[in-house]
Amino acid sequence: MEIPQGKTREEIKAREKIIKDFYAGWIANNPSKSVWNKSLNAPIRVKGISINETYEHAARSYESTMEVLRLTEILSEAKIGSIGPHKTDDKNQKSFSKVLVMRHNNARLIVGYQPSLGDYVQYSITCTSSNILNNRKKSPQRKRQKK
Repeated sequence: MEIPQGKTREEIKAREKIIKDFYAGWIANNPSKSVWNKSLNAPIRVKGISINETYEHAARSYESTMEVLRLTEILSEAKIGSIGPHKTDDKNQKSFSKVLVMRHNNARLIVGYQPSLGDYVQYSITCTSSNILNNRKKSPQRKRQKK
């Protein structure tokens, strides 16, 4: 499978499809839709919100798309970096009582805790390598958004 590396709309759409297809296959191979995380000592579940948030964010860069393809490893091995409240202005995070930022190598895993179910839920996965962050800071789209 070849993953487009550019920033065009078509390449981002192609990466979105790759991520969605990957999750479909992953769920077919993992009927429990969860992976035990060593740091939390609890399973992290993959739900619809996991797929939607991840493809919307990770598809923006080739490197983040590549991180998603390491889903099982990241869910299992990520370590807690910080814990905080959910974003009050984000309707997708309202079911979470807290949000954990976890890291594994260059992957940034956001996990929400749903107290009503006692579930840790994968929210999104992106790449955190310094090159990616530097490229984002220089992006003309970012500059336009700041104005």
